[in-house]
Amino acid sequence: MSLDEVLMVTALGSYVLAALALLGYFFMRQEWLRLFGMPLAILGCAAQFAQLIARFELSGVWPLLNLYGSLSLFAAMAVAIYIGFAFRYKLWFAGGFVLALAAIFLAYGVTWNEGTMPAVPSLQSYWAKIHVPLVVSSYAAFLVAFVFSGIYLLKYYAERAFARAPVARFAVAGGGSLQRDTPAMAAAATAGSPVATWFGALPSLAALDTIVYRAIAIGLPLISIGIITGAMWAKEAWGAYWQWDPKETAALFSWIIYLAYMHLHTRHAWRGVRTNWVSVIGFISIIFCYLGVNIFISGLHSYKI
Repeated sequence: MSLDEVLMVTALGSYVLAALALLGYFFMRQEWLRLFGMPLAILGCAAQFAQLIARFELSGVWPLLNLYGSLSLFAAMAVAIYIGFAFRYKLWFAGGFVLALAAIFLAYGVTWNEGTMPAVPSLQSYWAKIHVPLVVSSYAAFLVAFVFSGIYLLKYYAERAFARAPVARFAVAGGGSLQRDTPAMAAAATAGSPVATWFGALPSLAALDTIVYRAIAIGLPLISIGIITGAMWAKEAWGAYWQWDPKETAALFSWIIYLAYMHLHTRHAWRGVRTNWVSVIGFISIIFCYLGVNIFISGLHSYKI
């Protein structure tokens, strides 16, 4: 195998093992699983970036011009952003989901590996080295936000379930040592519920919501600049800044969703469960824009026509 293939296998294998370990940590809270999984996540991420560099050095072709290279950067950036958040905010528990998604997208990207064919003329532009990393990195930030939104919604609806349970009448003022925004869960934990105690070990809903906001605050400027640089590239390649190509339209739609998220997050009545659902819907739109449009819909950005 060539060097870039060895690095890719290393990255994918590390992600799978790290995902299993960190998913185990999420459910069982065994510290050794975190200590086993996080170094593997770091190893996989480093191997991916090294693979992209090696691929460029070996072929002389910018590696992000096809779906294989693009998905490789997407997975690497998602893991890199998660690692940064994990060390900054002690968010090890979410790693299994991020790593599992990264492994799935990376494995799918490998199926699109067509070797090192030279790019078509419209892709041989310096804008490729600006636009693609910006947009793909924004997708990665939105993936991290999606994972934390999922955890937020899981805890939010668990709190509602506990609130309907008889044990809710034993609620303790202030919630004891558990989160104050989940009083029914705190009451159930006080009454001896192991499930409530497990949920109580997760960050508060307010803290999870803040993490989602910070991840989207990374992704939105990146996709905004990415759309602008994409328009500049389109002018150079096709003679017009905007042509309402399916990819352009889908990207604009996703941008509007995340812009709406940032606006709604300033309103107390919307902040929380509603904005986290907007985050989930936003990431679904990103996947449609990224893969659905590029693969299944004919247009200037299509991989299959």
